[in-house]
Amino acid sequence: MLLLVLTGLAWMLQIMSTMKLLLNYGIELSSFIGLTMLMIPFIVSIIIPFVTFIAIIFVYNKLIADNEITVMMASGLSPRQIAKPALIMAGILTALHLLLNLWLVPMTQSQFYSTQWNLRYGLAHLKLQESAFTQLTDGLVVYVDKVSGHDLSQVMLSDMRDKKTSITIFAEKGKLVSTTRGLSIVMTNGALQTNGDTMTTGTFDSFDMDLNVSDKDESNIFKVRRVPTLTLINSVLDAPSEKQHKMILSELSSRFLGPIMNLMLAAICLTILLRTSLLRRRASFAPAFAVACMAIAMSIFMSASNMIGSLTELILLALALIVALVGILFVLCKK
Repeated sequence: MLLLVLTGLAWMLQIMSTMKLLLNYGIELSSFIGLTMLMIPFIVSIIIPFVTFIAIIFVYNKLIADNEITVMMASGLSPRQIAKPALIMAGILTALHLLLNLWLVPMTQSQFYSTQWNLRYGLAHLKLQESAFTQLTDGLVVYVDKVSGHDLSQVMLSDMRDKKTSITIFAEKGKLVSTTRGLSIVMTNGALQTNGDTMTTGTFDSFDMDLNVSDKDESNIFKVRRVPTLTLINSVLDAPSEKQHKMILSELSSRFLGPIMNLMLAAICLTILLRTSLLRRRASFAPAFAVACMAIAMSIFMSASNMIGSLTELILLALALIVALVGILFVLCKK
């Protein structure tokens, strides 16, 4: 229930943050909703450890408040037996988290960025009106007499994005094409005029112009989150820069070691609550102390993941997590 509620809230926040796509680019509502739904696996992968912790602290603190833990221990159940249901749940969520991190999140993130780019700058987004001037971006205006799919007739294009040189093109026919660079328009049987320091005019049989309506800075960003896990592992030693090398190691740490935090937070919560419940005077500070320990553990893990600079450090972090988890479970199960 917590997972559904928190995922829904985070999804609504994602919808609000990407609302400009709907308003500025004229995207259809169904396409917009489909785009934001691609973020759900990533959202779930972030909140699973916190959901695990909240669920455990809520249920076990209530059991302690109702003296049910005391009764169970008095009847002969050990802390290990009492904690077993929570640890099983944490183990299932750990497996789910690992599946999300290694496969589903990279796949959906790749689709998200690809779909987002197509909706912003692809042919699906670009809708030219007949007998009307359409501003594709600042300084770039296109007039088309007739539109048939991606085929255009009687095209006039004015490009004034370069303040020093303006270009005006007239063509009998044109065709919109999508390339890896973005949108291009191929025009035939036309004339071209450039105005700068000198004026140049000429005619052409065929002219291919890159419209460059996409954000170059955005397209050059290395989005490690959408890279498949196997590709990411293979590129550890072949990263083109030190910055990307650290980003890859940090992402691998999050994908492989992040799920362990489900068990870690569960073990921390159970150890604090069950061990303090054995005290002669019940420790009312236990839930707050458990929350503080959870925050410290997550902060240390996230900081360590972002500071990893080599495979050796990644392995050391993994060993440290395993040792810490085993130690906490030992304290929890100790009679």
